[in-house]
Amino acid sequence: MRRISMATRDELLAAVSERYRGSSRADKKRIIDEFAAAAGYHRKHAMRVLRAGLSRSKRAAPRPSRRIYGEAEREALIVLWEASDRVCGKRLKAIIPTLIEAMERHGHLALTTELRMSLLRMSAATIDRALRPQREQCSPRRRRSGAISTIRRSIPVRTFSDWHDPPPGFVEADLVAHSGPVARGSFVQTLVITDIASGWTELAPLLVREQTVLVDVLREVRRRLPFPLLGFDTDNDTVFINETVRNYCAAEKIEFTRCRPYRKNDQAHVEQKNGDIVRRIVGYRRYEGIAAAEQLAKLYALARLFVNAFQPCFKLAEKTRNGAQVKKRYHKPLTPCDRLLTDPRVDASSRKRIAELRADLDPVRLLAEIRGAQQGLVALADVVDHASVETSRSKPTVPLDSFVAGLRTAWQGGEIRPTSQPKPKAKRSRRRPDPLVAVTDDLQSWFHADPSLSGRQLLDRLQAEHPGEYPDRLVRTVQRRLKIWRSAVAHELVFGRDQSVSEAAADA
Repeated sequence: MRRISMATRDELLAAVSERYRGSSRADKKRIIDEFAAAAGYHRKHAMRVLRAGLSRSKRAAPRPSRRIYGEAEREALIVLWEASDRVCGKRLKAIIPTLIEAMERHGHLALTTELRMSLLRMSAATIDRALRPQREQCSPRRRRSGAISTIRRSIPVRTFSDWHDPPPGFVEADLVAHSGPVARGSFVQTLVITDIASGWTELAPLLVREQTVLVDVLREVRRRLPFPLLGFDTDNDTVFINETVRNYCAAEKIEFTRCRPYRKNDQAHVEQKNGDIVRRIVGYRRYEGIAAAEQLAKLYALARLFVNAFQPCFKLAEKTRNGAQVKKRYHKPLTPCDRLLTDPRVDASSRKRIAELRADLDPVRLLAEIRGAQQGLVALADVVDHASVETSRSKPTVPLDSFVAGLRTAWQGGEIRPTSQPKPKAKRSRRRPDPLVAVTDDLQSWFHADPSLSGRQLLDRLQAEHPGEYPDRLVRTVQRRLKIWRSAVAHELVFGRDQSVSEAAADA
């Protein structure tokens, strides 16, 4: 049966509903059958519709106003809201009785009985609706532009499992901050780029975290890469996720992807290089300023050759999971250069360029120059005086012959990388005047006369000769002096007086 339109259905309902409500049981059954067939309703729904009649919204008579609070209630509510320091409706509803009583008691408010009762009856939702214009004017909601979110949504996500043995040229990128123990102020950062297929790693310093600087550095890195850059995968840092980087990749036909937020395993390749290469070479000191960035650039120019040509790395071949047990199988460790030379997807010109690059490299000379650059970098990080910086930067490095000779016994010195060695502790100087400076000679003479005296006994004798000048809290100071003197006497007994005097003069 063809169904009627909504307007016709309303007209039919208006004509039948009154007759239905005044009919007998048998007539109602017949009316329901006819109406359900004509309107296309189920019988139960037809019964409900006929009992209710035409909906209120479609009646001719307008809906009466439900507003029961006038301008007086709104003005009083605004005063109470301001007096409560603009709390929300639920909190204002709870405090209105106490607030009205306190304000009337101190003469700040005078309400009629009807107005007070209206305010007390008002619900929290009504209070929020009544105060909405005032809230919007006092603290308008500023919608965020959502530019970063829009750009982030436009960049596809790539997870760790999405890398299906890509050809050389698809890289992961990350930033390593050289802020030291406190990430405050301006400091240099390192851009790390790692190729997925070969493990080839490029390092470059960034003086500031800025997208145009990043693009300029990326252009230089592309020039040094032995293969064309095909894909650029980053984390969700705003220095990567922006229009400048996105538009640059689109213009250069580079596939730009990102990892999932807070999923570092999506960038496992470059995260591993952050610690194994950058922190191993540079350490955890703070580097800031142009001089540090220049020194980092010199260090990275040497390190990229040494790491990519003479540092074999592992590459995951297969990973299987059996419950909680994970088994990993790796390919034979090879240097990035070897991986590129044996990869059939690398063209002949790139292979020739890589082979010529490694043919002229001396690994020992590279390592010696890396140690010298590390020493200069540590000098920049540890000293503050500019004159000291210039002196340390002009300090000559170890000659190559001496460096080669020292390789045989370098292991005996433990950690030899200057950037991995702790900062030398500054000698602690006295922060307050010496309280025993006037009587030190007397104390020392008493000790030499009777070395068995204790610190307490020496202080008692000092207090007896100088009453009220040396309190009991100086006993630890006297004991420390006594310890030094006893050590000097013991050293003199073993090595003789002349050597003890010379060493004491050297310490002084």
